[in-house]
Amino acid sequence: MVHQPFRWASVTKMVTAWAMLVAVEEGTVDLDGPAGPPGATLRHLLAHASGLGQEGREPIGPPGQRRIYSNTGYRILAEVLEQRSGIGWMTYVRSAVLDPLGMAATTFLPDHPSGLAAAGLTGPVGDLLRFGLELADPRLIDPSTAREATGVQFPGLAGDLPGFAHMKEDDWGLGPEVRGTKFPHWTGANNSPQTYGHFGRSGSFLWVDPVAGVLAGGLANRPFSLWASRAWPRLADALLAESADVRASGN
Repeated sequence: MVHQPFRWASVTKMVTAWAMLVAVEEGTVDLDGPAGPPGATLRHLLAHASGLGQEGREPIGPPGQRRIYSNTGYRILAEVLEQRSGIGWMTYVRSAVLDPLGMAATTFLPDHPSGLAAAGLTGPVGDLLRFGLELADPRLIDPSTAREATGVQFPGLAGDLPGFAHMKEDDWGLGPEVRGTKFPHWTGANNSPQTYGHFGRSGSFLWVDPVAGVLAGGLANRPFSLWASRAWPRLADALLAESADVRASGN
């Protein structure tokens, strides 16, 4: 099962974000340059704050006012990078992220209805955890860039956390979701507010708790539903407790 590929669904968005940040550091794109609807930037698109809805290219609000989860925003990110770099999206992601991290078994599903950059990756759990290690201890981008990406962008925005509830503070970074004070949530009750990650409708998830020093990821052939919203928090708390016990024992 370790080598069996599964759909990553929206966990793909964090890989897309990392590729964009590589491009930012290369000078290919500008994080605060215009992109998407009028007044929006790459930063807005990455942080689901562009005003675009889940689908469709007509904005449903002004940039920076609400947290509106948007697959379209990630499709636009891929288009922008292709235009600025002159390199196809799949080629760029493979050369900038997948190959350097040894994620050779992770491939693309170019016919994914939500779009390649939003939900198009498939691969084994080993590759998922390789990317998790990059999130936790980056080597493809500068640590300061990674800290910005995993910290809250446009703080204080309200929005709907897909599959859960409306949140008064729907914290998000540049790709990863930030746990903050959200409840209910797909991570554990004992995860720190600084925990960041993403989950997907395919039953995929990946999170890093930088305070506890723990990361966890999983893939499934069972789509996200009530089972996941119940099982994932319990699993997270069990992993955090086990890690704390190991630390306390000095092993």
